[in-house]
Amino acid sequence: MTLVKLKGAAPKTWDSLLDSWFNDFPVKGNDNFWQPFSKVPVNIHETKDAYHLEVNVPGLKKEDIKISVDKDLLTISYEKKEETNNEDYKTIRREFSYEGFTRSFSLSDKINADAIQAKYEDGILKVHVPKKEEVQVSAKQISVG
Repeated sequence: MTLVKLKGAAPKTWDSLLDSWFNDFPVKGNDNFWQPFSKVPVNIHETKDAYHLEVNVPGLKKEDIKISVDKDLLTISYEKKEETNNEDYKTIRREFSYEGFTRSFSLSDKINADAIQAKYEDGILKVHVPKKEEVQVSAKQISVG
């Protein structure tokens, strides 16, 4: 027999038991327990002159995707809140009125942030992150005087 210790009064339903367990679940540095599971997948490729990010975000409108660069951080985000008021029925529980994600990537000083470009097609956001051209210092002979 397993003894389950509950806080306060016993929950009335199985759903409320699960809700109370997930609400008390310790997750460091994250207020939303489900956020790590909803992180969008990203492929990153490197060529000699750029990095290429492919973000899998099917079903989104390209107008709703935000890409920003602040100092050395590239951030890709999406947010959609569904606000509906219906006088014909009363909503008891709403679990999918918000969609969103944020992914951030650190940029090195070798990145040309002014030339970053993005394109969205077939559910894939493609972000082109060019590298700065390396300044080649030519060998120089110094005469001893």
